[in-house]
Amino acid sequence: MSCVKERFLRYVQVETTSCEACADCPSTPGQKVLGEMLAREMREMGIRDARMDDHGYVYGSIPAKGTEKAPAIGLIAHMDTSDAVSGATVPQVIPDYDGGKILLKNGTEISGFDFLPSLKGQELIVTSGDSVLGADDKAGVAEIMTLCERMLAPDAPNHGKICIGFTPDEEIGRGADLFDVDGFGADFAYTVDGGALGELEYECFNAASCRVQVKGVSIHPGSAKNQMINASLVAMEFAGMLPAWERPEHTEGYEGFYHLIGMSGDEEGAELNYILRDHDLAKLEERKATMQRIADMLNKRYGAGTVTPVLRDSYRNMREVVETHPEVIERARQAFLANGIEPLIQPIRGGTDGATLSFRGLPCPNLSTGGYNFHGRKELISVEAMEKMTDVLVSIVTADR
Repeated sequence: MSCVKERFLRYVQVETTSCEACADCPSTPGQKVLGEMLAREMREMGIRDARMDDHGYVYGSIPAKGTEKAPAIGLIAHMDTSDAVSGATVPQVIPDYDGGKILLKNGTEISGFDFLPSLKGQELIVTSGDSVLGADDKAGVAEIMTLCERMLAPDAPNHGKICIGFTPDEEIGRGADLFDVDGFGADFAYTVDGGALGELEYECFNAASCRVQVKGVSIHPGSAKNQMINASLVAMEFAGMLPAWERPEHTEGYEGFYHLIGMSGDEEGAELNYILRDHDLAKLEERKATMQRIADMLNKRYGAGTVTPVLRDSYRNMREVVETHPEVIERARQAFLANGIEPLIQPIRGGTDGATLSFRGLPCPNLSTGGYNFHGRKELISVEAMEKMTDVLVSIVTADR
């Protein structure tokens, strides 16, 4: 029998960084490598219908045991990792954390975070400091897989049908695009894709992206007067016209933001890539309108067609769907309490596959995994939290026994 720690350490060593610029699904081949590994492991456990489809989605189910009338419950996690930092993970284990600063192998220091003292005495998994850890969301994958093993044991408690799904490309907003909701067969589901142990979330940002394309005119600088339009400088003007206090580093709670995630350019052409977020849909629409107003102002200054914002909606706040199914939220809340964990119900300052799936008819709140500092080199997770989260999942699927 494999424990959640062993599974997690195996999974994070498969590089699965997703790629927004790639049109294929999955966007990177490593995701299928992990998907094949998971489908094979599920079949070896005894999940007869475990499979990976052509797009890299992994599905499987465990038939009900002793409670045929119980709801079919789905558990979902994503296999890809953020491209913010390298995904070539070399995990490191700290057997008995002393509560102080953590010095990673490359010299990166993890310190100053409010949550660190609460992890004293626990076993932590970190990286060498050269990559993300991948707890977002391979911790969720490992916890769900360990739940499957426990529910397939001869002495497993009674439970309803358990539906398992692992998705590609969640980090680039495509994780639920090709998810087979009907074939999945769940009445409702949970994404296991949160942070600190106890998080229970059923509202998220409304999200959009904006690619700002700038066309310039390149002229020799010696004769550039009244002729050159430096696209890079125009792009900088665009960025400078957005409110500086509405960036992620200055916002919290329900406050939305404009986030510049990438930029490139020279005199002749430049590009800015933004994500726009707000829990209030009307406010997100205003943010999109602001991007267009700034472009219009700069086009009046430099000429029509100089700046073109390309806006795309990503996902909506799932609250309007999930809150109409309070029993789904309450089931998770009671599962946390049954395991001695005080649930922390709060809005996600991000999104999950559950947002899109909820609007496709599968109510899908989000649950914690036990990790911290996602999308960065200082990412870490507690082994004890992963074990406890697996217990919570058992409580969720056995509540009707």
